[in-house]
Amino acid sequence: MIATGRKPKTTGMQLAENKVELNKNQGVVVNEKNATNVAGVYALGDVIDKVMLTPVAIHEGSILAGNLFNNEDRTPDYDKIPAAVFSIPPIGTVGLLEEDAAKKYANVNVYKSSFLPLMHQLTGFEHKRTLYKIITDADDENRILGVHMLGLEAPEVIQAVGICVKMGAKLKDFFSTIGVHPTSAEELVSMRTPEHAYKNGVKIVEEKKE
Repeated sequence: MIATGRKPKTTGMQLAENKVELNKNQGVVVNEKNATNVAGVYALGDVIDKVMLTPVAIHEGSILAGNLFNNEDRTPDYDKIPAAVFSIPPIGTVGLLEEDAAKKYANVNVYKSSFLPLMHQLTGFEHKRTLYKIITDADDENRILGVHMLGLEAPEVIQAVGICVKMGAKLKDFFSTIGVHPTSAEELVSMRTPEHAYKNGVKIVEEKKE
């Protein structure tokens, strides 16, 4: 897999000629209300070089329209955005990676499960295995900081999981939910023991008992 990245295509828009500030990637610089340094000029979506996802641009546009034409006073929320990579198998992700969580929180638990979905026990599908990972803040009743998934249904499942994470769900909320059987997603409500943890940024792996 190669991820080369990209930068905003703002050439030919006469932004410099109109004194609109650009960053080093030629993205339009905006404040928290998507306003540029030029009065009356606003920007959103890929050209502002923040989160280059179509649903994010829709979110930004909806908020800007409300602020300008409906006397609202809101700002875009870029926290805990669910996303997917449509690879084979696909990836779903929301929230912090474990390394980033360890830098931000003193005590982090990492729950991980790699398994063969029941439906693929007898199939000849090449990419059978599924991987789920849940990262939590151990000092806040295992509040969920991030969920990352690799498997066929990951993009569909991560949308619903993203709602839970956005609402501040804790691991006990997952545990109190009955799993849908047989599905891969039921593994999310079944992981009870951390695979490893971080304490003040240091990774801790307990030895498995024989």
